[in-house]
Amino acid sequence: MSSYETMAFHLETERLILRPWAESDAAEFSALLSERGDETYTAERGRKGIVKLLAATGTTGIALLPIQRRAEGDFIGYCGLIIGRSTLEEPEIAYELFRHAHGRGYATEAARAVLGAAGATGRKRLWSTVGTWNTPSLRVLEKLGFERDRVSMEGAKEVAWLTRSLT
Repeated sequence: MSSYETMAFHLETERLILRPWAESDAAEFSALLSERGDETYTAERGRKGIVKLLAATGTTGIALLPIQRRAEGDFIGYCGLIIGRSTLEEPEIAYELFRHAHGRGYATEAARAVLGAAGATGRKRLWSTVGTWNTPSLRVLEKLGFERDRVSMEGAKEVAWLTRSLT
């Protein structure tokens, strides 16, 4: 069992609400994942993904949370902590937004709230991994104080590993 505090699962910023998943998020979650363009996700697949995310949260005490805009109340993506390519002691911050929500500072705003929640768990450092081609995501991480640690290859794609101290 982890010696860290459980992450807060409800975070609010000036423009956003990050909250726990609900089964009613399945269709929008699937649409977001389908927007990547590599495959089409069904609402049922999204529902199963949400069930897995909720189970992982119960086990790890960290969470990937849906992002809603406060004023509009709409689902625009997700942000939170995952084990991913890292560890429970030093998890990864992850985020993904619908394209229509890009370029408005939402990813930075949501990730900043998650950084605060991660620090409150007692963790000392976070990781992020992102394709080196993903300039907008790299810019978000730079704004948040992440620094490049190394680059690795996954198949034919370069992945940047970035880290940030929480102390």
